[in-house]
Amino acid sequence: MSEALLFPGQGAQYVGMGQDWAEAHPAAREVLERADEALGFSLTEAMWGADASVDRTDVAQPAILAVSAAVIAVLEADHGLDRASAPLAAGLSLGEYTALWFAGALNLGDALRLVRLRGEAMQAASEACPSGMVSLMGATEDTATALAELGSAHGICQVANLNSPSQIIVSGELAALDAVEAAAKDHGCRRAVRLSVAGAFHSEVMRPAADRLAAALEGVEVRDPRIPVISNVTADVVGGAGEIRGLLAEQLTAPVLWERSMRTACSRGVSTFLEPGPGKVLAGLMRKIAPEATVRSAATPADLSA
Repeated sequence: MSEALLFPGQGAQYVGMGQDWAEAHPAAREVLERADEALGFSLTEAMWGADASVDRTDVAQPAILAVSAAVIAVLEADHGLDRASAPLAAGLSLGEYTALWFAGALNLGDALRLVRLRGEAMQAASEACPSGMVSLMGATEDTATALAELGSAHGICQVANLNSPSQIIVSGELAALDAVEAAAKDHGCRRAVRLSVAGAFHSEVMRPAADRLAAALEGVEVRDPRIPVISNVTADVVGGAGEIRGLLAEQLTAPVLWERSMRTACSRGVSTFLEPGPGKVLAGLMRKIAPEATVRSAATPADLSA
Protein backbone atom coordinates (compact mmCIF):
# COMPACT_ATOMS: atom_id res chain seq x y z
CA MET A 1 0.00 0.00 0.00
CA SER A 2 1.42 3.39 -1.00
CA GLU A 3 -1.64 5.58 -0.56
CA ALA A 4 -1.64 8.88 1.28
CA LEU A 5 -3.71 8.72 4.48
CA LEU A 6 -6.56 11.17 5.11
CA PHE A 7 -8.03 11.13 8.62
CA PRO A 8 -11.59 12.32 9.40
CA GLY A 9 -12.56 15.09 11.77
CA GLN A 10 -15.47 15.78 14.08
CA GLY A 11 -18.84 15.14 12.51
CA ALA A 12 -17.88 11.64 11.33
CA GLN A 13 -19.00 10.09 14.62
CA TYR A 14 -22.08 7.89 15.04
CA VAL A 15 -23.42 5.59 17.74
CA GLY A 16 -21.87 2.13 17.42
CA MET A 17 -18.87 3.17 15.35
CA GLY A 18 -15.89 0.89 15.65
CA GLN A 19 -17.86 -2.04 17.04
CA ASP A 20 -17.78 -3.92 13.74
CA TRP A 21 -14.00 -3.51 13.60
CA ALA A 22 -13.53 -4.72 17.19
CA GLU A 23 -15.72 -7.77 16.61
CA ALA A 24 -14.00 -8.72 13.35
CA HIS A 25 -10.34 -8.01 14.14
CA PRO A 26 -8.30 -8.59 17.32
CA ALA A 27 -5.90 -5.81 16.30
CA ALA A 28 -8.72 -3.27 16.28
CA ARG A 29 -10.09 -4.53 19.59
CA GLU A 30 -6.66 -4.16 21.21
CA VAL A 31 -6.34 -0.53 20.09
CA LEU A 32 -9.78 0.35 21.46
CA GLU A 33 -8.94 -1.34 24.78
CA ARG A 34 -5.74 0.71 24.93
CA ALA A 35 -7.81 3.85 24.30
CA ASP A 36 -10.05 3.03 27.27
CA GLU A 37 -6.95 2.63 29.46
CA ALA A 38 -5.29 5.83 28.23
CA LEU A 39 -8.38 7.94 28.83
CA GLY A 40 -9.33 6.45 32.18
CA PHE A 41 -12.94 5.81 31.17
CA SER A 42 -14.73 3.45 28.83
CA LEU A 43 -14.67 5.14 25.44
CA THR A 44 -16.13 1.98 23.93
CA GLU A 45 -19.12 2.20 26.30
CA ALA A 46 -19.59 5.84 25.29
CA MET A 47 -19.63 4.75 21.62
CA TRP A 48 -21.66 1.55 21.90
CA GLY A 49 -23.66 1.61 25.16
CA ALA A 50 -27.35 2.17 25.70
CA ASP A 51 -26.55 5.71 26.85
CA ALA A 52 -23.94 6.38 24.17
CA SER A 53 -22.62 9.95 24.36
CA VAL A 54 -20.52 9.93 21.23
CA ASP A 55 -22.00 13.21 19.90
CA ARG A 56 -20.54 15.15 22.83
CA THR A 57 -17.51 17.10 21.62
CA ASP A 58 -15.23 15.73 24.37
CA VAL A 59 -16.22 12.15 23.50
CA ALA A 60 -16.50 12.45 19.71
CA GLN A 61 -12.94 13.68 19.28
CA PRO A 62 -11.09 10.84 21.05
CA ALA A 63 -13.62 8.36 19.65
CA ILE A 64 -12.92 9.29 16.03
CA LEU A 65 -9.17 9.19 16.63
CA ALA A 66 -9.39 5.81 18.38
CA VAL A 67 -11.49 4.22 15.63
CA SER A 68 -9.16 5.54 12.93
CA ALA A 69 -6.21 4.09 14.86
CA ALA A 70 -8.03 0.77 15.16
CA VAL A 71 -8.52 0.66 11.38
CA ILE A 72 -4.82 1.41 10.87
CA ALA A 73 -3.97 -1.54 13.14
CA VAL A 74 -6.07 -3.83 10.92
CA LEU A 75 -4.46 -2.47 7.77
CA GLU A 76 -1.00 -3.09 9.25
CA ALA A 77 -1.83 -6.58 10.51
CA ASP A 78 -3.71 -7.94 7.52
CA HIS A 79 -3.34 -5.67 4.49
CA GLY A 80 0.33 -4.79 4.18
CA LEU A 81 0.24 -1.18 5.35
CA ASP A 82 3.75 0.09 6.05
CA ARG A 83 3.68 3.51 7.68
CA ALA A 84 7.19 4.36 6.52
CA SER A 85 6.19 3.91 2.87
CA ALA A 86 3.11 6.16 2.98
CA PRO A 87 3.80 9.27 0.88
CA LEU A 88 2.11 11.61 3.36
CA ALA A 89 -0.70 12.02 5.88
CA ALA A 90 -3.25 14.73 6.61
CA GLY A 91 -6.36 15.10 8.73
CA LEU A 92 -9.29 17.49 8.84
CA SER A 93 -9.10 19.53 12.07
CA LEU A 94 -9.22 16.84 14.78
CA GLY A 95 -7.92 14.39 12.16
CA GLU A 96 -4.59 16.21 12.11
CA TYR A 97 -3.85 14.65 15.50
CA THR A 98 -4.50 11.21 14.01
CA ALA A 99 -2.19 12.04 11.11
CA LEU A 100 0.56 13.10 13.54
CA TRP A 101 0.10 9.90 15.54
CA PHE A 102 0.28 7.86 12.32
CA ALA A 103 3.48 9.68 11.36
CA GLY A 104 5.09 8.98 14.75
CA ALA A 105 5.02 12.56 16.05
CA LEU A 106 2.65 11.70 18.94
CA ASN A 107 2.11 8.47 20.83
CA LEU A 108 -1.42 7.13 20.96
CA GLY A 109 -2.10 7.82 24.63
CA ASP A 110 -0.93 11.43 24.39
CA ALA A 111 -2.92 12.01 21.20
CA LEU A 112 -6.10 10.65 22.80
CA ARG A 113 -5.69 12.70 25.98
CA LEU A 114 -4.94 15.85 23.98
CA VAL A 115 -8.05 15.57 21.84
CA ARG A 116 -10.17 14.76 24.90
CA LEU A 117 -8.92 17.99 26.50
CA ARG A 118 -9.33 19.79 23.18
CA GLY A 119 -12.97 18.73 23.04
CA GLU A 120 -13.60 19.81 26.64
CA ALA A 121 -11.95 23.19 26.00
CA MET A 122 -13.90 23.76 22.77
CA GLN A 123 -17.17 22.91 24.51
CA ALA A 124 -16.38 25.31 27.37
CA ALA A 125 -15.49 28.11 24.95
CA SER A 126 -18.73 27.50 23.06
CA GLU A 127 -20.79 27.69 26.23
CA ALA A 128 -19.08 30.91 27.27
CA CYS A 129 -19.91 32.60 23.94
CA PRO A 130 -23.09 31.47 22.15
CA SER A 131 -22.00 30.91 18.58
CA GLY A 132 -22.11 28.53 15.66
CA MET A 133 -21.21 27.80 12.04
CA VAL A 134 -22.92 28.33 8.68
CA SER A 135 -22.19 26.40 5.49
CA LEU A 136 -22.39 28.63 2.40
CA MET A 137 -23.60 26.76 -0.67
CA GLY A 138 -22.27 28.16 -3.93
CA ALA A 139 -19.91 30.63 -2.27
CA THR A 140 -16.43 31.48 -3.47
CA GLU A 141 -13.64 32.28 -1.03
CA ASP A 142 -14.05 35.98 -1.88
CA THR A 143 -17.80 35.78 -1.26
CA ALA A 144 -17.33 34.01 2.04
CA THR A 145 -14.72 36.56 3.13
CA ALA A 146 -17.06 39.43 2.26
CA LEU A 147 -19.92 37.83 4.19
CA ALA A 148 -17.67 37.23 7.20
CA GLU A 149 -16.63 40.88 7.13
CA LEU A 150 -20.29 41.90 6.99
CA GLY A 151 -21.10 39.61 9.91
CA SER A 152 -18.21 40.91 11.98
CA ALA A 153 -20.11 44.17 12.49
CA HIS A 154 -22.32 42.12 14.83
CA GLY A 155 -19.65 40.10 16.65
CA ILE A 156 -16.85 37.64 15.94
CA CYS A 157 -17.22 36.22 12.41
CA GLN A 158 -14.58 34.45 10.31
CA VAL A 159 -14.16 32.07 7.41
CA ALA A 160 -13.58 28.76 9.23
CA ASN A 161 -13.31 25.99 6.64
CA LEU A 162 -12.25 26.07 3.00
CA ASN A 163 -13.03 22.41 2.44
CA SER A 164 -13.65 22.12 -1.30
CA PRO A 165 -14.72 24.26 -4.26
CA SER A 166 -18.34 23.81 -3.13
CA GLN A 167 -17.99 23.75 0.67
CA ILE A 168 -17.02 26.88 2.58
CA ILE A 169 -18.01 27.43 6.21
CA VAL A 170 -18.19 30.61 8.28
CA SER A 171 -17.98 30.66 12.09
CA GLY A 172 -19.16 33.37 14.45
CA GLU A 173 -21.35 34.69 17.21
CA LEU A 174 -25.06 34.16 16.70
CA ALA A 175 -25.96 37.73 15.73
CA ALA A 176 -23.11 37.75 13.22
CA LEU A 177 -24.34 34.50 11.64
CA ASP A 178 -27.88 35.90 11.44
CA ALA A 179 -26.46 38.75 9.36
CA VAL A 180 -24.50 36.32 7.15
CA GLU A 181 -27.58 34.23 6.48
CA ALA A 182 -29.69 37.30 5.66
CA ALA A 183 -27.15 38.56 3.11
CA ALA A 184 -26.04 35.23 1.62
CA LYS A 185 -28.32 35.14 -1.42
CA ASP A 186 -27.56 38.77 -2.26
CA HIS A 187 -23.90 37.72 -2.39
CA GLY A 188 -24.59 34.91 -4.87
CA CYS A 189 -24.92 31.97 -2.48
CA ARG A 190 -27.57 29.37 -3.27
CA ARG A 191 -28.20 28.66 0.40
CA ALA A 192 -26.81 29.29 3.87
CA VAL A 193 -27.25 26.33 6.22
CA ARG A 194 -26.73 26.60 9.98
CA LEU A 195 -24.74 23.58 11.17
CA SER A 196 -25.55 21.50 14.24
CA VAL A 197 -22.36 22.19 16.20
CA ALA A 198 -21.62 23.41 19.71
CA GLY A 199 -20.03 26.68 18.69
CA ALA A 200 -17.85 28.74 16.36
CA PHE A 201 -14.95 26.37 15.79
CA HIS A 202 -11.87 27.72 14.00
CA SER A 203 -12.57 31.30 15.06
CA GLU A 204 -11.55 33.71 17.81
CA VAL A 205 -14.44 32.35 19.89
CA MET A 206 -12.07 29.41 20.50
CA ARG A 207 -9.23 31.60 21.84
CA PRO A 208 -9.65 30.34 25.45
CA ALA A 209 -9.55 26.77 24.16
CA ALA A 210 -6.44 27.49 22.10
CA ASP A 211 -4.66 28.92 25.14
CA ARG A 212 -5.61 25.90 27.24
CA LEU A 213 -4.49 23.51 24.52
CA ALA A 214 -1.18 25.34 24.07
CA ALA A 215 -0.43 24.87 27.77
CA ALA A 216 -1.27 21.16 27.57
CA LEU A 217 0.91 20.68 24.49
CA GLU A 218 3.93 21.99 26.39
CA GLY A 219 3.76 18.91 28.62
CA VAL A 220 3.60 16.38 25.77
CA GLU A 221 6.50 14.80 23.91
CA VAL A 222 6.36 15.72 20.22
CA ARG A 223 8.76 14.12 17.72
CA ASP A 224 9.64 14.89 14.12
CA PRO A 225 7.15 13.10 11.84
CA ARG A 226 8.59 10.11 9.97
CA ILE A 227 6.58 10.98 6.86
CA PRO A 228 5.28 14.35 5.60
CA VAL A 229 2.19 15.68 7.42
CA ILE A 230 0.23 18.59 5.96
CA SER A 231 -0.95 21.26 8.40
CA ASN A 232 -4.51 22.61 8.28
CA VAL A 233 -3.21 26.07 9.18
CA THR A 234 -0.57 26.45 6.44
CA ALA A 235 -1.69 23.88 3.83
CA ASP A 236 1.96 22.88 3.74
CA VAL A 237 4.11 20.14 5.22
CA VAL A 238 4.98 20.75 8.87
CA GLY A 239 8.63 21.55 9.41
CA GLY A 240 9.21 19.32 12.43
CA ALA A 241 8.52 18.84 16.11
CA GLY A 242 9.33 22.45 16.97
CA GLU A 243 6.55 23.72 14.73
CA ILE A 244 3.83 21.22 15.61
CA ARG A 245 2.81 22.55 19.03
CA GLY A 246 2.21 26.06 17.75
CA LEU A 247 0.28 24.91 14.70
CA LEU A 248 -2.02 22.65 16.71
CA ALA A 249 -2.91 25.48 19.09
CA GLU A 250 -3.33 27.97 16.23
CA GLN A 251 -5.57 25.51 14.39
CA LEU A 252 -8.44 26.21 16.82
CA THR A 253 -8.70 29.87 15.80
CA ALA A 254 -7.47 29.69 12.18
CA PRO A 255 -9.36 28.54 9.10
CA VAL A 256 -8.97 24.93 7.97
CA LEU A 257 -7.32 25.11 4.53
CA TRP A 258 -8.40 21.66 3.44
CA GLU A 259 -8.79 22.26 -0.30
CA ARG A 260 -5.36 23.89 -0.45
CA SER A 261 -3.91 21.06 1.64
CA MET A 262 -5.17 18.49 -0.84
CA ARG A 263 -3.79 20.50 -3.74
CA THR A 264 -0.46 20.50 -1.92
CA ALA A 265 -0.67 16.71 -1.68
CA CYS A 266 -1.39 16.41 -5.39
CA SER A 267 1.44 18.82 -6.24
CA ARG A 268 3.83 16.42 -4.47
CA GLY A 269 2.89 13.71 -6.95
CA VAL A 270 0.36 11.89 -4.77
CA SER A 271 -2.58 10.50 -6.73
CA THR A 272 -4.00 7.73 -4.51
CA PHE A 273 -5.63 8.34 -1.13
CA LEU A 274 -7.20 6.25 1.64
CA GLU A 275 -9.58 7.51 4.37
CA PRO A 276 -9.43 5.10 7.33
CA GLY A 277 -12.05 5.59 10.02
CA PRO A 278 -15.70 6.53 10.38
CA GLY A 279 -17.51 8.16 7.49
CA LYS A 280 -16.55 8.95 3.92
CA VAL A 281 -16.53 12.75 4.01
CA LEU A 282 -12.91 13.25 3.00
CA ALA A 283 -13.19 10.86 0.08
CA GLY A 284 -16.17 12.88 -1.14
CA LEU A 285 -14.31 16.18 -0.76
CA MET A 286 -11.28 14.77 -2.60
CA ARG A 287 -13.42 13.79 -5.58
CA LYS A 288 -14.53 17.44 -5.84
CA ILE A 289 -11.03 18.86 -5.37
CA ALA A 290 -9.15 16.45 -7.64
CA PRO A 291 -11.52 14.28 -9.72
CA GLU A 292 -8.54 12.59 -11.35
CA ALA A 293 -7.29 11.20 -8.01
CA THR A 294 -7.99 7.66 -6.87
CA VAL A 295 -9.60 7.72 -3.42
CA ARG A 296 -11.19 5.03 -1.27
CA SER A 297 -12.56 4.72 2.24
CA ALA A 298 -12.12 2.14 4.99
CA ALA A 299 -15.15 3.05 7.09
CA THR A 300 -16.24 -0.55 7.75
CA PRO A 301 -14.53 -3.95 7.46
CA ALA A 302 -16.58 -4.63 4.35
CA ASP A 303 -14.81 -1.75 2.57
CA LEU A 304 -11.54 -3.67 2.68
CA SER A 305 -13.00 -6.57 0.70
CA ALA A 306 -14.93 -4.44 -1.78
